[in-house]
Amino acid sequence: MAANDNAFKRRGLGRGLGALIMDTQGARAAAQNSAVENADGVRLLAWESIAPNPHQPRAHFDPGALDELAASIREHGIIQPLIVTQQPQRPDAYWLVAGERRWRAARLAGLTTVPAIVREASPQQLVEWALVENLQRADLNPLEEAAAYQSLLDEFGLTQAEIGQRVGKSRSAIANTVRLLQLPPEVQAALV
Repeated sequence: MAANDNAFKRRGLGRGLGALIMDTQGARAAAQNSAVENADGVRLLAWESIAPNPHQPRAHFDPGALDELAASIREHGIIQPLIVTQQPQRPDAYWLVAGERRWRAARLAGLTTVPAIVREASPQQLVEWALVENLQRADLNPLEEAAAYQSLLDEFGLTQAEIGQRVGKSRSAIANTVRLLQLPPEVQAALV
């Protein structure tokens, strides 16, 4: 429990995604029903109440890197809170918006609660935020990035130019990345 208390007391160091995710009264009210919030809007949520983002562009999580992160979490706690949004049909359940590696590593570290900030998000925002968070860290492989762009094109009807605006890339960069999905499977496998 000390690790959980430690994790909750720490302030988030990075706020890059926070610039995209604006707090709303509705999200704040919904979150207050499930946990006590500190002055920064961070609350402890049960690990089991959080589910992975169904639109997470990252498909592979390196087990060795997760073990290293779990060891760090055991030692220092979770320094930057997860970002979650309430599931529409379940007021006591959340979708993970940002921080899936931390969430997975917290379980490996034995934590039963994790620090989180609750934000209101539409399904389209779930895709966009997950993509932007991973692009900011430059840790998606080219096919994961292409699949995320394709999801925004197919599921939400965005144009390549609109996607480019949202992620800070040119329309042609989006178009070229999406074209990777048309490569033969053996060539795609070499890109991973």
